[in-house]
Amino acid sequence: MAISDRAMKASASATLAISAKARQLKAQGIDVIGFGAGEPDFDTPQNIKDAAIKALLAGDTKYGARSAKALNEAICNKLRNDNGLDYSPSQVIVSLGAKHSLYNAILTLCNPGDEVIIPSPYWVSYPEMVMLAGGEPVYVHTDESTGFRMSTEQLKDAITPRTKILILNSPSNPTGAVYDPSDIEEFAKIAVEHGLYVISDEIYEKMIYGNTRQVSIASFGDDIKKLTVVINGFSKTYSMTGWRVGYAAAEQEIVDGMSRIQDHSTSNPTSFALAGALEALTGPQDSVEMMVREFAERRRVMVEGLNAIPGIVCSEPGGAFYAFPNVSSFYGKSYGDKTINGSDSFAAFLLDEARVAVVPGSGFGADENIRLSYAASMEDIRNGIERIGEAVTKLK
Repeated sequence: MAISDRAMKASASATLAISAKARQLKAQGIDVIGFGAGEPDFDTPQNIKDAAIKALLAGDTKYGARSAKALNEAICNKLRNDNGLDYSPSQVIVSLGAKHSLYNAILTLCNPGDEVIIPSPYWVSYPEMVMLAGGEPVYVHTDESTGFRMSTEQLKDAITPRTKILILNSPSNPTGAVYDPSDIEEFAKIAVEHGLYVISDEIYEKMIYGNTRQVSIASFGDDIKKLTVVINGFSKTYSMTGWRVGYAAAEQEIVDGMSRIQDHSTSNPTSFALAGALEALTGPQDSVEMMVREFAERRRVMVEGLNAIPGIVCSEPGGAFYAFPNVSSFYGKSYGDKTINGSDSFAAFLLDEARVAVVPGSGFGADENIRLSYAASMEDIRNGIERIGEAVTKLK
């Protein structure tokens, strides 16, 4: 069988793979604590579900959803009120999740051979999408010493005559890092100077803790706004991961290109899901505030618990709902016939010996780390950290 080179080169998603294995073990009756999920553990708010049910029962099941125009207008209002960005409804495209919006944007902007700058650690799908479009990922390394944030000097050094796009994710998956507004403003100046497009993934914008502040790079003037594709959606903020509704806002030419690609791949998102998305933006926001408060407390417990384990060092994330501890001090150690030689074998060790599912950092471009989601109950967080602490004492 001769499948395409494109399909052969694409890697399986590390985050989806670990979640699938954990579910398989649970189905066998094995008590596994899962920290792999990249989704809130809260249910979708009832008012959002009711709006979708009402649309479904009213027959809103066709290609042209009745709420589509109203949703685009609501998104424009959201961007104006929350982010200081003015777009017309025609400059917004709604897709099947923010992941789909990202892929559409990359396919629209990236030609074969174009270089795309991606700060590392990165969300697992960024480089895969770039390579599927024929582009070349250029990684900018960050770690705990920089708060997992790229510097302006690093960005400048990464730019070549072939550079076309910068992908910016703040708050970040997997690190939870949030760029200071002053840094983002400097990135904007560099992008404008070099004519770089910026794909700004802002899906975690509401998941912010303490005095941290999230700003969109597109808000720093008309010049950078023309070069920016703002990506957002409903999955994280409103716990609507399975609904698959995301959106992008950009210059008309870019949105038109994304629309042409979407027309020939997926057409429109699920019609009645759009009614739920509209309610999410225009209805009560108290569920978002409640969820963020709960995540803030879970973050504290998880980070303190991880740092209390000898050999683990965990920076405090400023946003999202992930901890990204460095566990490289255990590399080279063994338990029985198992030797830990990287994040993959460490994650496998925790799943086998502690019955705790974490995601290896290798898939994010950071093999020294693992990712744990604190979108889990407080009981699971405490028990999971205890299991991890007990397991690593076995490594010699």
